[in-house]
Amino acid sequence: MKVPYSKIVLITGATSGIGKATSARFAEQGYNLILTGRRLSILEELKNKYTRKFKIKVKILSFDVRDAAMTKKVINSLDSNWRKIDILLNNAGLAKGFDPIHKGKLTDWETMIDTNVKGLLYMTRLISPGMVKRRSGHIINICSTAGHEVYPNGNVYCATKYAVAALTKGMRLDLTQYGIKVSQISPGAVEETEFALNRFDGDVEKAKIYEDYNPLTSSDVARTIYFVATQPKHVNIQDVLMMGSQQASSTQIDRSGRK
Repeated sequence: MKVPYSKIVLITGATSGIGKATSARFAEQGYNLILTGRRLSILEELKNKYTRKFKIKVKILSFDVRDAAMTKKVINSLDSNWRKIDILLNNAGLAKGFDPIHKGKLTDWETMIDTNVKGLLYMTRLISPGMVKRRSGHIINICSTAGHEVYPNGNVYCATKYAVAALTKGMRLDLTQYGIKVSQISPGAVEETEFALNRFDGDVEKAKIYEDYNPLTSSDVARTIYFVATQPKHVNIQDVLMMGSQQASSTQIDRSGRK
């Protein structure tokens, strides 16, 4: 069902992977979109495609969520109509490095903490007051199976996703009284993303980690996000833990081939 054009979804990290797939899902259903990311050219391509194909309104904002001052400046630049955000999807996130704790790179740790935790906080702090004022809204955070169980060499990445899980619960406790839903989606391995490329610093060979089994796809996760976001007003799906059928946990994967 097409929704009224007044519905607005803000998606961070919309230039690739889950964010990009989710933007397509909401666009085809008639939602207006605010798409953010660091790569302006991709944001422009998405805007042109969605406005032409689905006749929706799209606002693009190119900035880095790690930069608190810039994030505040960009979000505060939105006019009053675009500030009425119905759904905030805190999707921007990444893994950097795959080293044991005693060999980890400080720059990798800082990048993950600044993006996965602080960036999520900056966006939530800027968007949630408007939701509180209107007494409506939905915040959906992208967590991970890494926010439910720790695996070898995942140390700091897992810590950031545990933080996302804790923040999601804390947000929910603070915001429920204002009629705001808070949810999170916790996917396992997902292809059609840049996750592995980022983790291995662009090493294409190392990033080939999905060839011997079927993981989730970014579109699988996007469908789930849309399902969570479109439940009746009295229903809040708090957390979805999802993996491909060949994955039982972060470390237990049937790698006997694609099935």
